[in-house]
Amino acid sequence: MPELCNKADVALRIHYAIQAMSYDEEQGYDAMKEILLLSGMFVETAFLFDNCDEALQGSFAQLGTLIKAEPLSGDVAEDSLPPASIIDFDSEMGRSMAREFFEDWMDCHYEFHEMLIMLTHQIFMRWEHLGQRRAESFRLLIEGTYRAMAYELAAQELCDVIIEKKIGVDGWNMADSISGLAGLAGHKLSQSHNGRNQCCWFRGADLPDLLDQCGYVMTQEAVRLGIPTGTDWRFGLPANDTPANAPALLVQMTNKECEGFFTAIEMYDYHDQAVCSAKAAGRMLAVGCGGDKPELEPAIAKPLAMAALTESYKSACVEYAAVSYK
Repeated sequence: MPELCNKADVALRIHYAIQAMSYDEEQGYDAMKEILLLSGMFVETAFLFDNCDEALQGSFAQLGTLIKAEPLSGDVAEDSLPPASIIDFDSEMGRSMAREFFEDWMDCHYEFHEMLIMLTHQIFMRWEHLGQRRAESFRLLIEGTYRAMAYELAAQELCDVIIEKKIGVDGWNMADSISGLAGLAGHKLSQSHNGRNQCCWFRGADLPDLLDQCGYVMTQEAVRLGIPTGTDWRFGLPANDTPANAPALLVQMTNKECEGFFTAIEMYDYHDQAVCSAKAAGRMLAVGCGGDKPELEPAIAKPLAMAALTESYKSACVEYAAVSYK
């Protein structure tokens, strides 16, 4: 009986934690944030199994049986889900929650997975009483979970591609690899909106929020893997009124290696590609700056990565602007 009470207590604490993290004093409860937190937890528990994709399929089949509904069919509207950077941020918070609660679980982690399915079922039923259809909630959960899983797997694959082909074969150093991946993220981000949000750099305009969010994906991935936090990420960046100075050749060669992977997994959205590249750059930062004798000092590598991301974005925006004015 005490063990069952402890398990029920953990489930209750998870529910309260999700609600607390999704509540804003002005906006109230954010159901989309709750869904993405659950998505991150599903992703984390899926990695307990040998085949994470099959594990997710089994989880959703079990959840569908419990709620007695199929996910909403048809195409998902473009504005149904938040931007890729927000999906990554919220789902990573959910993954972190799952890892923390793993430690408090009294039995095996697979039973934690079963509890998560039951908890999601209860949340969906409560939402339906408030007017949110269970089929719609189910579809959004599936979309968020698979996107979060895709970002995680893609980031690891991109790192492996650069290490194997560019470092192992072409003799790139760690600085080249970090700059290439971070620069690719900035370039893809500009492609995601065709450069139409470009700032008037010569007038000293602020960087757009979209770029800050993509940079945050990179910095948080690096911090999660051990890079020290601090305010030195933008140290030494060029002023906004200076010409863009992107590592164009590195970005071009990195894109050539990564484009095949994006095509293979059918990830054609440029914003999704930008987030995956930023996550990969953050991981590469952690590799280059880790250990007792790091290849790069964090104080050097962090501004290097941020500069590559920012300057590549600026350069691509300027190119789009020049084309549009012709």
